[in-house]
Amino acid sequence: MDAFPRKTLAKQLAQALQGKALLGDAHNGLFLTAPRRTGKSTFLQGDLTPALTAAGVEVVYVDLWADPRRDPGALIAEAIARALQPLSGVVARTAKKAGLRSVKLIGALDIDTSKIGQLDGLPLVEALRALQQAAGRPVALIIDEAQHALTSEAGEAAMTALKSARDQLNKPGRVDLMLVMSGSDRDKLLRLVVSASAPFYGSQIHTLPPLDTDFIAHIAALIEAQRADLRPVDVAALLEAFVAFGHRPQFFMHALGAVLSPLASTRGRFEAALKKAAVQRERQDEAQMASDYLGLKPIEQAVLWRMLEQGPRFRPYDGDALRFYRDTLGRPVSAQQAQQALESLRQRTPALVWKSARGEYAVEDAAMPRWYQLRVKAESWPPTAPDSTLALRGD
Repeated sequence: MDAFPRKTLAKQLAQALQGKALLGDAHNGLFLTAPRRTGKSTFLQGDLTPALTAAGVEVVYVDLWADPRRDPGALIAEAIARALQPLSGVVARTAKKAGLRSVKLIGALDIDTSKIGQLDGLPLVEALRALQQAAGRPVALIIDEAQHALTSEAGEAAMTALKSARDQLNKPGRVDLMLVMSGSDRDKLLRLVVSASAPFYGSQIHTLPPLDTDFIAHIAALIEAQRADLRPVDVAALLEAFVAFGHRPQFFMHALGAVLSPLASTRGRFEAALKKAAVQRERQDEAQMASDYLGLKPIEQAVLWRMLEQGPRFRPYDGDALRFYRDTLGRPVSAQQAQQALESLRQRTPALVWKSARGEYAVEDAAMPRWYQLRVKAESWPPTAPDSTLALRGD
């Protein structure tokens, strides 16, 4: 099935980014967060990008999670470079006319786009200015999983440069550079805006609305059109199952295809089987997190526990943290031992811990803190091996 379009929302955001909305601050930067696999990247590429293009905006898209091994600063520069390549001759002439003597040229009219953002190359702000002038229209830079930029000094520098570019290129009543930053973890994305030293201090984080009733009504209509024997579809039950899948269309559609398959052993209405599949998926996700936790060394468990408990307040080596490790393990833990545990958690595949270039730590998977809070509320923390075994079996 093709992605479900959200054209109205995309058009509204495109207008806000251009400064055409009555209220709001999107023209100074739009920061969107949504859990992984809920359709965020699909919306940015399949809905927002076409809406901006239709409005006469040059769009540059980069996903910083596409290759986590690459430096995010380099990924941002390369995305701008790719947009510059078709316009390189025009850009070089524009740059020379503007008196940018530091621009490195190949021959007479080309810019060495591989040097963008580097000390001996074209700064990001000038690259974006050149792109905007050569394209002859405003530029929108969409950075998906933008929080990953904070994991390197080059990435942090790129964020600061983009804020400077925004301030330089945009004028009252005229928006030539639009910035869209998205992230699957609100707490990490907040680090771009929440402190006075953050590059976009003062900006607001907005939650991208999840797919909901319109999407489910669309799915129900497709089912009824193809399977007359299933009419009428219980839309409320379908929505309940979708919510249980965490508003994740990929998992929902996979389960829906399974229960509607001619090879399925489904008895009774498919909606009931779909809801059961959602419950099983939720148990599998929770069991996997319990298994990951139980597979850690005791000191790694203690450090991860402290991170889950403290959230953004986590400080790995202060007196309270060291006392927590000691009380949890029944023995003293040094700051060096805690650091080694953190590095081990970062080096796992997949990683359990995220680290910024400034030495800030957070849990990598945003679903894990939610799982932790649910277990604390149910008074079932920490996990135990027998409990994990039961969860893995399901019913």
